[in-house]
Amino acid sequence: MKRILILGSTGSIGKNTLKLAKEFKDEFRIAGLTAHSNIDLLQKQIEEFNPPAVVVSDRQNAKILEDRIGRQCEILYGEEGLIEIAQRNNYDILLSAIVGFAGLKPTIESIKLGKRIALANKETLVVAGELIIELANKYNSEIIPVDSEHSAIFQCLQGESKKEIEKIILTASGGPFLNRDKADFENVTIEEALNHPNWNMGNKITIDSATMMNKGLEVIEAYWLFGLPKDRIEVLIHPQSVIHSMVALRDGSIKAQLSSPDMKLPILYALTYPERLNYDGVKTDFKKIAQLTFFEPDFNKFVCLKLAYDSIDMGGIAPCILNAANELAVEKFLSGKIKFSQIPVLIEDALNNLYEDSDLSLDTIESYDQKTRNYINNRYK
Repeated sequence: MKRILILGSTGSIGKNTLKLAKEFKDEFRIAGLTAHSNIDLLQKQIEEFNPPAVVVSDRQNAKILEDRIGRQCEILYGEEGLIEIAQRNNYDILLSAIVGFAGLKPTIESIKLGKRIALANKETLVVAGELIIELANKYNSEIIPVDSEHSAIFQCLQGESKKEIEKIILTASGGPFLNRDKADFENVTIEEALNHPNWNMGNKITIDSATMMNKGLEVIEAYWLFGLPKDRIEVLIHPQSVIHSMVALRDGSIKAQLSSPDMKLPILYALTYPERLNYDGVKTDFKKIAQLTFFEPDFNKFVCLKLAYDSIDMGGIAPCILNAANELAVEKFLSGKIKFSQIPVLIEDALNNLYEDSDLSLDTIESYDQKTRNYINNRYK
């Protein structure tokens, strides 16, 4: 029986993890849940899975939840609550699925306990990859990726040594605007950007897919997870989303991981590795696949992808600035304050004006994260 602490239980990854916990009742138990503000769904999850403790965003939401459920479980709130629940030694696996910077500190606390980290929060490695990998090695904490692409690479690398790798190939669907002219990006509506052709994800990740920043963040994540230089991390557009990623080996062989686009598969693998469980989800039927196509991404069209690669070259605090600026830009687009075409403009502006060479520490990361948010908010009200 593996005990799971889920950070972000009301999001897409969290909900899918709970579906698996329900299906495999003899394998998993829920040790804690955290949510931002979706109190209605969190209440249902508490009633079904009976966790000993939960965390919500603030005191007000904690009071609302307490009025509804009484003392059914302990209710914590805020950043302090996230850190506290992660510091408790009553779980085996941390499923880190909070969107954005907020997942960093509790993940670090879990690593310090030597827990397995099922990592679905890209930003943890994007903004603090150097620190995270160093801590994971120090405390013997496993980091198992949940992103379908990184899970695919992780699976392909089983049984292979690093010296055998020529390059890794991250596949990308291309999002909803793969065949749309860049000149028309100014006219993109929020509804169009949220209409992903293959995946059902949260709003922020879906917009990142539309700009291809999602893939850019994955390149940075892969850079830290697999320890390869960026020129050996390739992105290929693969609209069918059947091959989730590939590894090219030095003898010319290529290993690929294929499955239907169902996030429960990489989640389940991260929870059970190195074993696998029988799962009756959607199976891949090659007889029904008409074709598998691949082509290079257009860096002039999807500028966010280029900016992510550039931030690796810049190093240091650059990926943190990139991430914070992107989060704010997506928020402003979703609230109608900027156009879709302005998202990379805001990010590049922040990188050009805020980046400086500095020692990387948690304090520095927090400082530049806030500095970037203040800069974007002041310039693009």
